[in-house]
Amino acid sequence: MGKVISVINQKGGVGKTTSAINIGASLAVAERQVLVVDFDPQGNATSGLGLDASSPPEKTIYQALVGECSLAEAIRETELPGLSVAVADRNLSGAEVELVGAIAREQKLRSILAPLRDKYHYILIDCPPSLGLLTINALTASDSYLVPMQCEYFSLEGLSQLVSTAGLIRGALNPSLELEGILLTMFDARNNLAHQVADEVRAHFGEKLFKTMIPRNVRLSEAPSHGKPILLYDIESRGAIAYLTVAKEIIENNMQRRAVDASATLV
Repeated sequence: MGKVISVINQKGGVGKTTSAINIGASLAVAERQVLVVDFDPQGNATSGLGLDASSPPEKTIYQALVGECSLAEAIRETELPGLSVAVADRNLSGAEVELVGAIAREQKLRSILAPLRDKYHYILIDCPPSLGLLTINALTASDSYLVPMQCEYFSLEGLSQLVSTAGLIRGALNPSLELEGILLTMFDARNNLAHQVADEVRAHFGEKLFKTMIPRNVRLSEAPSHGKPILLYDIESRGAIAYLTVAKEIIENNMQRRAVDASATLV
């Protein structure tokens, strides 16, 4: 069964969608079958992977959420073999309102994902930059959550709030939810503040901080406008190398967890 990871931060502009796209692409290059679920009404993961959910009109994750189609009908292949995306458009913004009165409203995404989990090694959910009903659905459907964050003190405050929210969801809706890791983005090694924030996160979260940090990189910023993950835009760039290394960390960490779980089961 594939692992479902929400890529989440309630603060915008921290590299959340960039991370979802490029971690997904890097896992696909490592010969994993990967689905990126675009769960942000802005649809940036969809366009960042070279697709357009509205031209021509296609089934989207919004229609899957409200029961008008299956999630499989909203999935499209990307230019990169092994990487697919469940497309989104602006209609998704209406889902929060429409789901308010629905039965088991927090479980809708989990329900439509369930038939597809055996098809993929990893399912990455690109969450909206808020802690509303869509994000609650994503965390309820996930095995873990990954937090991209900039090296700023305001980001530390937001991280505390996010981890607290995840704890509430773990207690009420998804007891198996765990922190996959915290990924520092737009890291500038020349900036003392960046190192201070990194040290603070490491002190509080230890090994949950990814060893790899995503540097500020012009090529990484340019890639979405071309509808490509960085691996197809400039595989030799520092951004591409960093995301490949993050994917390697994710794979190795999950192999270790499976080994520990297997040992515990034998005992």
